[in-house]
Amino acid sequence: MKSMRVLAGVFLVAALGPAPAADDWKQFRGPGGSGVAATALPTAWGPKQNLLWQVTPPGVGTSSPIVVGDKVYLTAATDAAKRHVLCLDAATGKTLWTADVAGKLPEQDKIRENHGYASSTLACDGERLYAFFGKTGVFAFDLAGKQLWRADIGDGLNGWGTGASPVVHGDFVLVNASVESGSLVALDRKTGKEAWRARGIAESWATPLVVAVPAGKVAAEVVVPIFGKLLAFDPATGEELWRCDTGIQSYMAPSPIAHDGVVYVVGGRTNGSLAVRAGGRGDVTKTHRLWTSKDGSNVSSPVYHAGHVFWMNDKAGVAYCVEAATGKAVYKEQVGRAVGAYASALLADGKVHYLDRTGRTFVVPAVPKFEVVATIESIEPRGMFNASPVAVGGRLFIRSEKALYCVGAK
Repeated sequence: MKSMRVLAGVFLVAALGPAPAADDWKQFRGPGGSGVAATALPTAWGPKQNLLWQVTPPGVGTSSPIVVGDKVYLTAATDAAKRHVLCLDAATGKTLWTADVAGKLPEQDKIRENHGYASSTLACDGERLYAFFGKTGVFAFDLAGKQLWRADIGDGLNGWGTGASPVVHGDFVLVNASVESGSLVALDRKTGKEAWRARGIAESWATPLVVAVPAGKVAAEVVVPIFGKLLAFDPATGEELWRCDTGIQSYMAPSPIAHDGVVYVVGGRTNGSLAVRAGGRGDVTKTHRLWTSKDGSNVSSPVYHAGHVFWMNDKAGVAYCVEAATGKAVYKEQVGRAVGAYASALLADGKVHYLDRTGRTFVVPAVPKFEVVATIESIEPRGMFNASPVAVGGRLFIRSEKALYCVGAK
């Protein structure tokens, strides 16, 4: 029996792909899309304190950087006709290479709130980079910047643009193409050839989440929230496995998280949240939905820590802590002068870091008692910060509309 358990574990690791290095942040929200960093961070920074470097990309964007080894990768867009993938030296910020991508026209002239044409964060499997530029397509590059393939996933447009980021799972790149074609698409990561396509992905800007289900018939499920529903698919075939009513009658932008086989979802313009145990089949609303709540956020994604789920509302600047088992609110507190958060919560060293839209960072212990232990003023006065922060190796990478900043203890 012991050998069978070991073999099952090997199969599960193979299904989920190689484990990232501790200091790698290879996709939106890092390992497992959790927003959890295995590092401590400085408690203060600014233009004259703990700023290691800053760079101005060729164009704007709201995508987050990723960090692989000693390199930082980022996307930007000059305009609708020209997108960029950048490789920077993580220690100095020096640009090592730039790959340009021609936008597929016609495009909309403007994205609402100036979110631009580069909102999706890159993904990396250690060999290739995968970029998603909406109707312009999905691209693969080698780590020297050479384009390897391009795949079309649809021509749809939306006033808010595209926000979901690609995720690598096994042999596939998973892309939420809700805007472009109302579908979840799996592409062969080596060739870009479409492997499967699941339809019915309505009004969703969330990055897909791969959830391990060790006791299930399928070792992992890919979960996507849509208008009113949470859907789960077999990542090998695209077959729908289960669906659950969310009680949130609105579009979905925040990305879900999971812990021990339970998926936690916040979202919707009307706000709401819920928890669903993975591994079911068919309509699991009555059997696997653990709780629902009216508390939520329209844009920012949550983090899980020690039996609690934490997030900040995108508009009100209110921080939430809820019991993961019950959904009961432990606290709902206004965070200083926070202007709300589009950036997702970041957990590092047992503390939740909330970056508001003006660039202020509020540090709150990840415990069921509210306290702000640090308030760090914006490193860029009058800047706009919509990208989620990234923490790797004691360094914090923060992106505004204009620049990418790297802070760390000097």
